[in-house]
Amino acid sequence: MNMTVEFSRPIKADQIKRLTGETHIEANEAECLALARRFGLSSLDRLSADYSLIEETGAVMARGRMSAALAQPCVATGVPVPETIDTDFLLRFVVEGDDVPEGEELELDANDCDTIGYDGQLIDMGEAVSETMALAMTPYPRAADADAYLKESGVLSEDQAGPFAALLALKDKK
Repeated sequence: MNMTVEFSRPIKADQIKRLTGETHIEANEAECLALARRFGLSSLDRLSADYSLIEETGAVMARGRMSAALAQPCVATGVPVPETIDTDFLLRFVVEGDDVPEGEELELDANDCDTIGYDGQLIDMGEAVSETMALAMTPYPRAADADAYLKESGVLSEDQAGPFAALLALKDKK
């Protein structure tokens, strides 16, 4: 599979032990434009992260903080809805195929993190941060005037279209 990664910051797995302290990465203007296209954003003004990597029980753990300034189109009006994301992340990179053997269960607890497979050679923190941003975005952004726009367009609200609305309409006819 040949996939173009818009914001690539590869790290060789054999260099992780030599990395100390936090690393800062930031998408440049061209990378922000490409990521905005990929994720269907109106704009992506900023995407950055500070993180550290450690090897832990056969996995590579990435712990850090990601921030982004973006705008998504409103689900009703299409108008850009600005959003700022500032969130901690904990990612666990495991060599693909080294996960849980098929048929066995994986126990999860409150300290769960996202698990990402990699080839054992390279970890791409830029792609991991991009995906973290996508997961943190508001799923259905709505502009302030979305309800008025929908009402004007004749779209019924949940209360107006639900099963009890039909019963109320029958009651009103009596």
